[in-house]
Amino acid sequence: MMISELRKRVGRVRRAYAPHEHRPLGGYTLSISAYSAMVAGIAAGIRASGRPWPERPPAADVLLISVATHKLSRILAKDAVTSPIRAPFTRYQRPSGHAEVAEEVRAELGTARHAIGELLSCPFCLAMWIATGLTGGLVLAPRATRLVATALTSVAASDFLQLAYGAAKDTASAPPANGVTKDAAPNRLRPFS
Repeated sequence: MMISELRKRVGRVRRAYAPHEHRPLGGYTLSISAYSAMVAGIAAGIRASGRPWPERPPAADVLLISVATHKLSRILAKDAVTSPIRAPFTRYQRPSGHAEVAEEVRAELGTARHAIGELLSCPFCLAMWIATGLTGGLVLAPRATRLVATALTSVAASDFLQLAYGAAKDTASAPPANGVTKDAAPNRLRPFS
């Protein structure tokens, strides 16, 4: 089949898939290829290391990697400090939550850069890549991987505690719903005052 004929077919598929919206299918194909290469690299590394494939990961490792994946995907996709990584592919819109920003993928980019922008600005999309890397790391370099995952999990726990503390502080300092302050309320605990 000639290259020009293949391009025509791909163009027809792309138009049939999303006739009213541009979807970067070529970029997605490159992304799938890169992810597959990463998986193949991890598998080759495990095979070359001679380490056995784990039959069933311990529940503690699954929990550790899950929380670490969540935190690292949020850091990379949403954190204000990591915006220089995303800047070639996204455009800043506004602040969004605690130390996070909202960005949009720059539509004028080619399909590969558009797909990269979608990947880098989507914590759900990044999570698959991060979880795969950390899981492979548990087999290839378990101590280092657990150390990094523990740090990320600790940061996630700290974030939760910071938000819980802020919510508790806001609740304690909020005016009462009925409009009566503590000082104006009758003291029912000391009947003989």
